[in-house]
Amino acid sequence: MIEVLFFARLRETLDLARLVLDLPEPTTVGALKAQLAARGAHWQTQFAGRQVLAAVNQEMADDATPIRPGDEVAFFPPATGG
Repeated sequence: MIEVLFFARLRETLDLARLVLDLPEPTTVGALKAQLAARGAHWQTQFAGRQVLAAVNQEMADDATPIRPGDEVAFFPPATGG
């Protein structure tokens, strides 16, 4: 299993802060994004074609970063400011 955390706009739009998923085999951040986008309209809006940052075990990750059972994956929108 993996724990998936959602922050900021993602948390508000999905009305969900945390999700636990059974992960039968190792995957990647990009594959997880695709799996989440396939969950329905709100999910697709947030994960398909939109820039979403990810961290695996509290380290910044890209779409090729592997995810293994027991990992924590966090998704959040890019920060802006000045």
